[in-house]
Amino acid sequence: MQTVHALDPLRNAVSRLREAGPVALVPTMGALHDGHLTLVREARKRAAGVVVSIFVNPLQFGANEDLDAYPRQLARDSALLEAEGVDVLWAPTVEAMYPAGFASNISVAGVSEGLCGASRPGHFDGVATVVCKLFNQVMPDVALFGEKDWQQLAVIRRMARDLDLTRPAADAILGVATVREADGLAMSSRNAYLSADERAAAVALPTAMRAAIAAIEGGADVPATLARMQAGILSGGFRSIDYAELRDADDLAPLAARSEGPMRLIVAARIGPARLIDNMAVNPS
Repeated sequence: MQTVHALDPLRNAVSRLREAGPVALVPTMGALHDGHLTLVREARKRAAGVVVSIFVNPLQFGANEDLDAYPRQLARDSALLEAEGVDVLWAPTVEAMYPAGFASNISVAGVSEGLCGASRPGHFDGVATVVCKLFNQVMPDVALFGEKDWQQLAVIRRMARDLDLTRPAADAILGVATVREADGLAMSSRNAYLSADERAAAVALPTAMRAAIAAIEGGADVPATLARMQAGILSGGFRSIDYAELRDADDLAPLAARSEGPMRLIVAARIGPARLIDNMAVNPS
């Protein structure tokens, strides 16, 4: 595996990869777990060459968020990626990604509004800007993201459509199903923030979500079901809930009742020092 920290070596490495066939990109912020490695394994199935980026992007963190505390484990992550057969690790410095005088910003309206867009102002501008840069730097034929952050995936696909990106085209931005721990908690780098007791309590989130989905699919009133779900999450040990909503899976429009199209139950809640997000599919009526 070749590790590069500057743009010119990256482009040279990707050019050599492309001689063998399509190139896949897996963007990450590091602190890798099996959810990330699942993306890498899927990328290996879909492309001749695999590039993984590790960059803790300051533009997507708010003033009081965990940028400084976010785990940085490049040596460990590099060993994991090499064991998975990754071809190129793109690990730019902040200065390489945002050179002196950097002054551009990408803002995606609509799908970025509400949910994390409301509770983390500016977050999705930072996501869209850095992902667009990664796409331009690597020019991948396919890019893979976890479905755990459903809104992020929607923002990136909308950006690709609106800006007429071809590498990757919007249809080549693929979501991979959320990887979960044995007790159902979605894998996340932020799970490492939790104490043993907090980690045990965190299972209340997916447990309450699954119960709510069963109720909604059974015909229960959606607002009342969401209220019961939030009560269950809080009584299970979470200290607050940023949002808990039923949304259209495609355009993320809020839903007050079960619809005939694909839906997602989307939740963000805080336990201990961590803010955990999750989403699950809800079957249409």
